[in-house]
Amino acid sequence: MKYFLLFGAFILLFIGSISAQKNHTISGYVKEEATGESLLGANVFVKETMKGTVTNQYGFFSLTIPEGNYTLVFSYIGFVSQEFPISLTEDLRKSTSLKSNAIETKEVVITGEKQDRNVQSTEMGREKIEIEKIKTLPAFMGEVDILKTIQLLPGVSSAGEGNSGFYVRGGGPDQNLILLDEANVYNAAHLFGFFSVFNSDAVQNLTLTKGNMPANYGGRLSSVLDIQMKEGNNKKFGVQGGLGFVASRLTIEGPIKKDTSSFIISARRTFIDIFLAPPFISETSDISGNKYYFYDLNAKVNYRLSDKDRVFISGYFGRDVFKFKSPDSDFSLSIPWGNATATARWNHLFSNKLFLNTSAIYTNYDFQFEGGQEQFSFKLFSGITDYNLKTDFTWVPSPQHNVKFGANYIYHVFVPSNASARSGDVNFNLGDIVKQYAHDAALYFNDEFELNAKWLFNGGVRLTMFQQVGPFDRFILDPLTDLPTDTIHYDKGEAVATYPNIEPRFAVRYSINESSSLKASYSQNYQYIHLASLSGISLPTDTWVPSSDRVKPQFGTQYALGYFKNFKNNTYETSVEAYYKTMKTRSNTKKDFYRKIR
Repeated sequence: MKYFLLFGAFILLFIGSISAQKNHTISGYVKEEATGESLLGANVFVKETMKGTVTNQYGFFSLTIPEGNYTLVFSYIGFVSQEFPISLTEDLRKSTSLKSNAIETKEVVITGEKQDRNVQSTEMGREKIEIEKIKTLPAFMGEVDILKTIQLLPGVSSAGEGNSGFYVRGGGPDQNLILLDEANVYNAAHLFGFFSVFNSDAVQNLTLTKGNMPANYGGRLSSVLDIQMKEGNNKKFGVQGGLGFVASRLTIEGPIKKDTSSFIISARRTFIDIFLAPPFISETSDISGNKYYFYDLNAKVNYRLSDKDRVFISGYFGRDVFKFKSPDSDFSLSIPWGNATATARWNHLFSNKLFLNTSAIYTNYDFQFEGGQEQFSFKLFSGITDYNLKTDFTWVPSPQHNVKFGANYIYHVFVPSNASARSGDVNFNLGDIVKQYAHDAALYFNDEFELNAKWLFNGGVRLTMFQQVGPFDRFILDPLTDLPTDTIHYDKGEAVATYPNIEPRFAVRYSINESSSLKASYSQNYQYIHLASLSGISLPTDTWVPSSDRVKPQFGTQYALGYFKNFKNNTYETSVEAYYKTMKTRSNTKKDFYRKIR
């Protein structure tokens, strides 16, 4: 009940703070001039008042101010700032493209408006990283790896030497939500964890949220890694690639219709298997017939239908294949696994203040283990498939308010470990393929509002509901022998277990002065799907299972307090954060967990 009262307080504060003064709205998009790519997090502000906003992940901004004569400034780190004099007597649409600030000379002095968002915003535990910065870091075996890069950040640790899995503030690898163009990536590792599935040539930017998770994200306890793919150059065609010790890459991008639509296709593949075959290896060699390779393909197209409508279609497909053949017997095995995602998005601008993004998303991860000797063969397989529909609204009624609200629905299809076997012409009956189904729905509301120059609040709530449904058979096990003694059958669509929950999120910033501030935040999260893993690192054999009547959801809370300070006109940024985190896990022991999911 107290959460509903808190939510109501936010609404009353919002309504009570609307001014009767005559205001007008400036809105538009900010892009990179050379490629036409949208710029996320570009600053848009009025020079006279130093009030402004930042662009969202689609490059859109909306700013409402009183009518009058102003100077509108667009700025972004690494780009030349632009200033436009405006006479605001009515709503105004203003879009611009920024030039890269690349200057070759003996001495360069860069001056510009101060960048103090880290001090002035309510954001805590959030890191926005541009892919070009990642590429400047040393690369392991020539491969730029996003997941290894974020392991260098405070509060993030690796799952093991040379492994792409990561832990955030004490959470497990399965408690990180990894998104690629809004599609969930369930296994983000190639080569048994040594490399990630993200091709840096296809990635535009990424954001890691370790605490104070916004209400539009959910389903995990520890962090959100949100990765956006490039949109493709809508000015001119371009080709880039590279030959590496591990893999080779090729990227092609360009306009479909100049300044209106563009595409990008980026492919990567290893060539280890080529050197394990003739003519490099003799057919009589002991290692002949063995091979390993991985490949991935990123593709994206976008089309601007009008000034108010734009559509995006993007996809990823990647796979690892490992094959082994014994030189002394007929024994052989094959282990393929991989991800596939597809995202279709529609952006619509209802007004200068209201922006909509609607997405239809498909995600699939599957793993297979096939082996055999002489006439006997067997196959193990598992996976998970998501059908996801979400809609997000951004409403900016004034510079003091930034409201986000929306809904999300996912239909999960789980395929836990299944097996089949054959000997000659005889197929062994190991039972039907076991599948589990679940509905995963959420509604959210988030409002960031400025009370005065000192206080900035960010409050939100996420209402979630997870329901496992049939067809499903629940086996009743004997507590002594652990063997099934009875079965409870659930028909198609019949509820097996239902979990409705409320997840409040709250953050506050207090400005001490222009260069320093104090921040505090509190968040609750529920996680309804679980990773059954035999290892502390991410392996393809890991199996995802839903919450059920036996396996309860995971629950976590996080309290955080931070001090943020900038020096020398925001040239140097510093921050110190302390957090307290609690997590109620699914079970006390792994043995108990595996027994419950049966």
